[in-house]
Amino acid sequence: MKKILIVDDSEMNRSMLSEMLEREYLVFEAENGKDAVSMLSRYDTEIDLVLLDIVMPEMDGLDVLKAMKKNGWLTDIPVIMISSEMNPEVIHQAYELGATDFITRPFDIYVVQRRCRNMINLYSKQKNLAGMVADQYFEREKDSRLMINILAHIVEYRNSECGMHVIYVQNYTDILLHELIKITDKYDLDETKISLIIKTAALHDVGKICIPEEILNKPGRLTDEEFKIMKSHSAVGSQMLADLPFHKDEPLVKMAYDIARWHHERWDGRGYPDGLVGDEVPISAQVVALADVYDALTAERCYKKAFSHATALEMITKGECGQFNPLLITCLNNAAEQIRLVKEGNQGGNMDYDVREFARDLLKNESLYSSDRLLHLLEYEKMKNRFFEGISGSCSFEYTMNAKMLTLSPTAAKALGLPETLMDPVHNETFIKIFGKEKLHDLNAKFRALPPDNPIVQFCFYVVEEKKPNSDEVVRTFRICDPADGEVKFPENAQVTEYKLICRAAFTVAEPQRYTGVIGKLVPAQREYDIMKGVDISDFA
Repeated sequence: MKKILIVDDSEMNRSMLSEMLEREYLVFEAENGKDAVSMLSRYDTEIDLVLLDIVMPEMDGLDVLKAMKKNGWLTDIPVIMISSEMNPEVIHQAYELGATDFITRPFDIYVVQRRCRNMINLYSKQKNLAGMVADQYFEREKDSRLMINILAHIVEYRNSECGMHVIYVQNYTDILLHELIKITDKYDLDETKISLIIKTAALHDVGKICIPEEILNKPGRLTDEEFKIMKSHSAVGSQMLADLPFHKDEPLVKMAYDIARWHHERWDGRGYPDGLVGDEVPISAQVVALADVYDALTAERCYKKAFSHATALEMITKGECGQFNPLLITCLNNAAEQIRLVKEGNQGGNMDYDVREFARDLLKNESLYSSDRLLHLLEYEKMKNRFFEGISGSCSFEYTMNAKMLTLSPTAAKALGLPETLMDPVHNETFIKIFGKEKLHDLNAKFRALPPDNPIVQFCFYVVEEKKPNSDEVVRTFRICDPADGEVKFPENAQVTEYKLICRAAFTVAEPQRYTGVIGKLVPAQREYDIMKGVDISDFA
């Protein structure tokens, strides 16, 4: 059922509007603007329409509109102003702030119902259209990333490099580029270009597909002739891209060419294949070169042991691996701890962020390439991936409030008997039947109450299996309990398996931080909270 929030300091007005609408909608009421903002903070995009009075104590309707605009709520929640105030200046100001329509007193029941219905339907159609476009974008982007990474891993498969080399190089490239734009605007980098560099970084060694395996995997020192052949991979890889029979002028191909050809150039001109100096080397190739060298030093190869993180930093800083752009050395040192955590597996490690949600947010933005918005999205994705990596395993979920979408991992979906993607789960009868409406409401309240500086909460999750009377059929049910509730009782003959359900609330980056959803994972009960520090766990089956 759609939800409408009525905001009016007159109890009589609220009662009349509520009576007109309650048969068709779930109606909430707020007696002033301050209470309205509080309720919007609590329910966010679960509210489908706001009926907003203009003249109110404490916080008037125009101030509520300002707060809604600041928090991004107006993108998803239409506002119909309700007032006898017909001052053209006030009406103009309300429209400027984001109001979508006006209803005047005295109320006409037909007009009120029709305008509310039309406005809710219009916004629903817009959301569906945005979702369809985002899904198409997602499929194209997913296929693009998939093909690039398949090719990159084919190259790695032939030599002794770690199978995670491509992923690590992409992660370090991501970190270094975002550190770089913090300290300088010299290189005209925006989030679109950064995303392209990260994606094409996977192809930096594509030319190695043409290098003989006996050279690629030689455990000892290469001869001068062998080293000459090995060095040819950068020129060979770029030539392969230049010889593509189509799409030569696409930004992705051009960026891949730059990185493949020049990721072994050095700041002082002593690199190869062209001996470029300083910023003659594209910044994309400079950053990928540094990421590549760091990973090569800290990874074990057939011809060397792995160096420690600290040793690798020292070797790079002292120029033992060739000279790098001083700005990038600063970035490396500034982000040293973040890079170390990625290397040790405590965060990062997966560049396949949720493109569908990324696309939906793009579509809602007035400026398609707003770097701040994209940066916030990427920061959220990195947080999510770090969390999942920290509690490695496969029985997980994500709920995104903006899209009202629950995404389950394949294992979780199979165990619960649900599809992997569930739209509007709070109104899905199967989902409600599994956990109960009251329990879901209680969990939702606890997630919303989590503070941004302490967003993780833990529950007990029980899988209860019982035999039906006079039958061998086993019925499986699920229960979620707060550990603070004390002992949980089960049927006498039930077989109970206990897990921990560890959840993390997600928030917007911009102040004030708003709750945007929750991610979570099941882990075996015998493992304590320190599994989040990187200890391996068994999958939930």
